[in-house]
This record gives sequence, C-alpha cells and structure tokens, in this order.
Amino acid sequence: MTVLLDRRDGVGVITIDLPERRNSLTLPMSAQLVEHVRACEQDETVHAIVVTGTPPAFCAGADLTALGEAREEGLRAIYAGFLAVAGSELPTVAAVNGAAVGAGLNLALACDVRLVGPKARFDARFLQLGLHPGGGMTWLSQRLVGPQTAAAMTLFGQVLDADEAVRTGLAFRKADDVVAAALEFCQAAAKAPRDLVVTTKRTLRTTATYHRHDDAVETELVAQVASMETPAFAELLAAMRERISRQA
Repeated sequence: MTVLLDRRDGVGVITIDLPERRNSLTLPMSAQLVEHVRACEQDETVHAIVVTGTPPAFCAGADLTALGEAREEGLRAIYAGFLAVAGSELPTVAAVNGAAVGAGLNLALACDVRLVGPKARFDARFLQLGLHPGGGMTWLSQRLVGPQTAAAMTLFGQVLDADEAVRTGLAFRKADDVVAAALEFCQAAAKAPRDLVVTTKRTLRTTATYHRHDDAVETELVAQVASMETPAFAELLAAMRERISRQA
C-alpha cells in the first residue's frame, strides 16, 4: 500500500509513501486516501488527522501518466482523495515537508491548517503543464491567501517557500521536524471530547458563511448549551470545583 495510516496518541497520520515518484498521486492512491480518512472518522479513538508525505516531497501532484488518460471520470477520481480530506468531520493538519505541487497543493489546501518544514514548497504549476487548474484550487487559494497571492501562484507561476507561506498566511507555522510538530499541535483536539471537536469544526464551517455576528451567536448558543449537558463537561466542572475548594 502506497498510502499509509498510523494512529498515534489520538491522531491518525496519513502518509503518502511513494518517494521514488515524489509521492505523485495515482488513482489507486487517491482511493486509499479516501479509505484512510473514512477509517479515521469511524475510529472513536482518533480525534484529528495529519497528512504528510515520505521525503523528499509532500506530494508532487497527480501522476501525469495516469492524468493523460483521464477525462471527467478520471479527474474526479483523482480529486476524491483531497476532497475526502477537505470534507472530513475531523480537524486536519497538513505537515508539508517538501514540494506540494498541483494536486499535491490541493491536498495541502484541503486541510484546516498547514505546518511547514524548511524544504516546503507550494507550486500550482497547472499552466506550465498546459492544464487548467482543477479540484477547486482557485477557490481554496483565494479563500486562504486572497486574490493577489492566488493570482501570483496560479497565473504567474510564483512558488512559495516555507517562509513565504507563513508570511502570506498559507501556512500557520514553520518547524524543523514538521510531522512531530503536527502531532504536538493536534494534542489539544486529541485530548478534548471527540463529539465536541467534531461539533466545533462543523460550527466553524457553518459560521464562515454568515454575514452577521448575531447569526453566529445564535448558532453557537445552541451548541454551547448542548455541550454543557454532556458528562464530559460535568466531570471537568466537578474537577474545577474540587481544585477551587482545595485552594480555599
């Protein structure tokens, strides 16, 4: 299997493992990516997902030999892997340790957060290959970095290194060991009640479409009241009261 799944401390680590081809995605690999995302979602011990690649690349895009034969059905099959990540109910972090090119860029953009290693590179490269961008890349990139940087990457072939990615907001943080940093980053989600993590991510997506603060207040109120009625909240509240009583 060329896409691996490892579970570590409440985090599912999905690794694209075809380094001799710079982790270029094939149709079977995209299907494996979908399977692993679903497996994480169905595993109650997994609270977050990290996506990475075996060095030297994160993911160098779709395998062009497969892409050359693809039309709509084949392209949708290639998209399926990163769309599964984009649609996951669990928090997702891309640990970008090398080049993220084309479909590999889409895979990184599909995650909720991107952490970068020193050798990270973000390269759209669609036009240079004679291809129109696909998989929602134009929407994802503009949403994350704004129209100017998205245009620079898409129309003018600008490649962002790790520092530029952090500066433009494409990545959240740079780390020497980006996979270890991503695992540590996920621990807050891993230690929180899983249902609460899933609900909070759902609320983030919902309120992102709102135009009025009042609407967000009402949506959050319903979910917050529900969270106060859970056993997990009752246990945390009881523990807090006990600590306060000991200090009195």
